[in-house]
Parts: sequence; structure tokens; C-alpha cells
Amino acid sequence: MEYIHRSIEPVIRDTAKTFKALFLTGSRQVGKTTLLEHLFADYRQITFDDPTALMQAKTEPRLFMNDNLPPLLLDEVQYATDLFPYIKMVCDKRKEKGLYLLTGSQHFRLMKDISETLAGRIGILELMPLSFREIRGVKFNRHFVPSEKYIKARAKAALPGGDIWEVIHRGGYPELQDKNVSPERFFGSYVRTYIERDINHLEKIKDQLKFTQFLSVLAARTAQMLNYQNMADELEISLNTVKNWVSMLEATGLVFILQPFSNSALNRAIKTPKLYFCDTGLACYLTKWNSPETAKAGAMAGNLYETFVVSEVIKSFANEGLDYMSRVSYYRGKDKIRRRENGKEIRVEAEIDLIIEENGLFHPIEIKMTANPKANMAAAFEVLDKIPAERRGSGGIICMYDRPLALRENVRAIPVGFL
Repeated sequence: MEYIHRSIEPVIRDTAKTFKALFLTGSRQVGKTTLLEHLFADYRQITFDDPTALMQAKTEPRLFMNDNLPPLLLDEVQYATDLFPYIKMVCDKRKEKGLYLLTGSQHFRLMKDISETLAGRIGILELMPLSFREIRGVKFNRHFVPSEKYIKARAKAALPGGDIWEVIHRGGYPELQDKNVSPERFFGSYVRTYIERDINHLEKIKDQLKFTQFLSVLAARTAQMLNYQNMADELEISLNTVKNWVSMLEATGLVFILQPFSNSALNRAIKTPKLYFCDTGLACYLTKWNSPETAKAGAMAGNLYETFVVSEVIKSFANEGLDYMSRVSYYRGKDKIRRRENGKEIRVEAEIDLIIEENGLFHPIEIKMTANPKANMAAAFEVLDKIPAERRGSGGIICMYDRPLALRENVRAIPVGFL
């Protein structure tokens, strides 16, 4: 298959020129090794999926380092973290930048080892599944903010969005961009390999069938608030097991936990986080939506659409090398707001699907699977006006409308293709 250029490529090159080592994390099969091989073709590569290389790295780490001098690409380093002190010694002895390129698919577990051993010597970046921009060949690489400046810049690089449900259903794994590859066969193999390699490395799963059921139960709850007890009851397993399994999926990059917005001025905010799958194709496979048409018309359509939007926003930050964890959140409060629907006034809980913090401002975003956006869909944005010092920034309703549209002052309808 032809190489697909990734938006993060310039960031990776700059990071390798700045630090003595680079760590590229991301879930299995997102293209980490392919990307680094393309950018650094002169580096020797060793993968720790190779049991012989792994055994030497574990039993004779000093000899391994002497036999394998930089520049070196070390693939799947979560299996060989004993090498980190030796990598540190080489980095301290040599002046060159970009000595080591490391990849790994267990982000959170590796962070502790890297921060303790290689702090100041290593640049850390995350590669996610292909973004909508990358799939459509859009060169624009600026993180999403619902501002006039962003929208004007994005419009210059806009392409017809087409039917996003083909992208939602197939997902963003590079191998699936070959239309001859069946999503069902790919994801079936992916889940088996994921459990056998990544999950069993973190914790030996005694009942793999139960864990596979858990994946499907969790996928059915994408874009919902986390309810561990509900899942434990449905699966007839302990609450601690569910919490541990969710943590492992987060650690391996399959899910993203969106934290609730926190501000002392909003004392009735609900504190429960929401969960999103990082790839909608995997979520569709696990919940058995077998075509774009059935996914679009099905009971989970709204959740899948919201998952797609949130993951695209997150990818836009990651592809610029920016930390998204501290920049995005959501709000749901116990206070009721008034909203008119079908000519009647109703009272609903205040909810803002996504809040992006940028330059001291909070930008509220509503996610609607509609081609008929209305200003009252942004009624909950006024909750942010309770925060002192006028910190509410421009807001947006991400929808299926075909062009940007001002709905009222500081609120725009934004086509999903502008992400």
C-alpha cells in the first residue's frame, strides 16, 4: 500500500533535532514504525516483538547496547524497559541529537519509566489513528478552536467532506485505507493480537472471552459518562476488575477519558468523566454495525458521530505535538436551563459536549448530527458566563451543515469537515 503522509511528520523531525531520544507512543497498528522508517531510513531497527532480541535486552542489557550502537530505532520498548538506564548513559556521553527513536503502545505505563529515567533527554509524541484530514489528503495542520481565525484558515484548505459515515465506519487505521481490506477481518485479528500481546503483558487475562465481551460492552457506551457499576453488573464481574480493564484500555491508547470541567464558580457540576473510543471503526466492529448505512441509521449513530468529532479534535492537538489532556473537558451540571423545542419550552440539564481552553478562554462546543443548526442548541454555553472575568470564548456547533454560519454573536455552526 502507498505510504500515507502524516500531519505530525514536521513535529517528529523537529523533536529528533532537539532531543537525544524520541519516544513515539500510540496504540497498536496506528503506523508508528512505518512513519519512523519513512522519516529515518538510515536508522538500524530492532523490534522487541522478536523474542531473541528481547531476551538479550532483558538478560544482557549492557551487551545489547554495545552490540547495537545509535542511531537506532527500538520498536515496542514496553517489553524492554530495563534498557532505559543504559540509553540514558549513552545520551549523557554523546552530544548528537536523535540518537534513539523509541516506539511503544503502552503510553501511561511507559511514561513513569521514561520520566524517571530519561527526563530532559527525550521528546515524547503521540501518534493516533489517521485523522479525517489525513485520510482526505488535507495538508492543514492546526489544532481545532472554534474561532473566526481558525475557520478562515481552515476554509482555505477545505475539501468536500463527502459521506463521513464511510470514514466513521472504517476508522483510521492505515491498513484499512486499502478498500480491499475487510474491516471485519482486520478488527477480528486486531482484537485477538491486542489481547494476546498488549493486555496480557499488563495483566494475564484468565477469561479472554469475558474480556472480549467487556470490549463490546464498553464500545456500546462510547460518548457516555463512565458507569463502572453498571458494566460490572451486566458482565457479572467485580467493580475493581472493570476499573482495571478500563485503565488498561486507556494505557494502550484504545480509549480516551474526557474529564469533567472544573471551576469553583460552577459548584453544581457533575464530576463523572466520559469515555470515548479513539477509533470509531473499532467501536463499530465491537458493536456489530456492519456497514456505514446501518451505523448511520442505528441507535448508536449519535454516539458514534460524537466520538468521531471528539477524536478528531484530539488528533488535531496530538498532530501538532500538543498536550490535549489539560486542554479539553466537558460540562454537565445539575442546574436546569430553558430550551424551546417544537414550539414548547422545556427544562433540561445544562451540558456542553466539549470545552477547549486556549489562551485563558473557554471555548464551548456542541456536537449535533444535524444539517439544521439553531442558536438555541448553544443555550448551555451561558453556564460559562458564571466564571468571573468574562472567560467565555467563541463557541461552535459542529454539525452537518455545508458551510460555516453565524448563529448569533460569538456562536457559529461549523461543518464537521472543518475539523
